[in-house]
This record gives sequence, C-alpha cells and structure tokens, in this order.
Amino acid sequence: MNAIFETDPRLLANSVQVAALDLSDVRLMNDTRFPWLVLIPRRKGARELDDLEASDRALLMTEIIEVTLAVRKLGQGLDRPVEKVNTAALGNVTPQLHVHVIGRRRDDPLWPDPVWGKPGATAMEAALLTRQARIASHVLAGTTA
Repeated sequence: MNAIFETDPRLLANSVQVAALDLSDVRLMNDTRFPWLVLIPRRKGARELDDLEASDRALLMTEIIEVTLAVRKLGQGLDRPVEKVNTAALGNVTPQLHVHVIGRRRDDPLWPDPVWGKPGATAMEAALLTRQARIASHVLAGTTA
C-alpha cells in the first residue's frame, strides 16, 4: 500500500468505506437510486488506467469483477435485482483514478441514460446505508451477509 496515498475529498463526501482490497479501497455511493460501488486504486498520482503498472491493471480488473458480485448482492438487498452493470472510469470531475460499478435496471429513474451529471441523487437513511455497507463488506470479504 502506498503510505502517502490520499483519497480525493469529492470521493469521500458522498460515499462510505466498505472494504480495502489488495489494490483498491471500495466505497459505497450514498444514493438510494442504484447499488453503486467505487474502487479507488491506492496509487499516488494515478489518474488514468495507463498510469498503473501492468500487474496493477490486471489486479484492478480482478477487483472490478469482485465488486460486480457485491453490486449484484446490493441490488438483491434492495429487492431490485441488477439487470445490467455499468463500469466506468471517467475522471472528468474528480481526476483521481476511480472506477464506478453501478447496478442498473430498466425501471431505474435514469434508464437508459448514464448516471453522471444528472440531478436527483437521494441519500440513504442511516440504517439502509449501514446495511448496504455491511452487505458489500461481507461479499468482498468472501462471506455471506
């Protein structure tokens, strides 16, 4: 782990920590509309995928698949099974390298459009946020919630 790595405050502001994987911190976005996790590789100065060493890129792909399984479990916990997973590393607003993994459904409020730059985010109630964070944490730890 890079000892001088810091997460961009914009990523901290609307999410909660759920796991620390080998490469990435995983955070749950606080938005009731979607089961949504973000991976943040702990590599100082990384802004683009090609800023990572080849071994870290391979590890990030493995972690994305692990997080996808957690997103699907989050959708089940909301009684809204995930139909489509959107995975993206945009960085237009927050340039620090981070990868969004978002569970989507045909009946979600923004389908079929992308979620970025659209108003309407709704914070979860504390109990739901805690429950969803616990589910994601358990899945990523290899246990069942």
